[in-house]
Amino acid sequence: MARHTRKPLGAAVARRPWTRAERRVVLRGFLGRLTIAIEPMIVAVFFAVLPVALLLRRQEVALLMAPVFALVAVAFFVFAIVMIAPSAHAVLETFEPIYTVDGYVRYRATETSPPQYYVAVLDADRVTLGEWPLRQWPASIGQRLMWPVVVEFSEYGGIHKIDGRSTGVLPTEIAPFGVGIAARDAERNAGTEPRESPFT
Repeated sequence: MARHTRKPLGAAVARRPWTRAERRVVLRGFLGRLTIAIEPMIVAVFFAVLPVALLLRRQEVALLMAPVFALVAVAFFVFAIVMIAPSAHAVLETFEPIYTVDGYVRYRATETSPPQYYVAVLDADRVTLGEWPLRQWPASIGQRLMWPVVVEFSEYGGIHKIDGRSTGVLPTEIAPFGVGIAARDAERNAGTEPRESPFT
């Protein structure tokens, strides 16, 4: 997730550690991805071991098929890593602070075609602390681009809460192993949430 910083988040910005409940949500999202990635990992191990087993049984075809099996094993292993990496990164980010600022939230759209949308957190002096991409323009804000709020955010995840109300970036609860994420993502894609959560 791209974040464009305009001002270093120094001691002047209030910060707090992640709560156990917040970290549990991220860990459950990671475990959900891990359970899905187990299958391609098993397939990768199978194709890595197969030529060795054929050689032990003195099957000459193993020498011909070994490069093919190796490529398949690498492909499945890379696929598993790609599935796990974002969630693993999210877990590591829970050891970074969550910031709170009494400032502003600003939305903007680029003049490119198609336009790209961004949301930013500004401090009381209207200096940008961080900016994150949006998938679509939030219909609920209308044409208002900036307003004063108390914002809770993290560098990796973006805005967690605006005036105490959750943005959906970090759900308040998630089932073990991430069960139900697909249904929630379907609701988000229907327009209830403007951006994907990096934590689940």
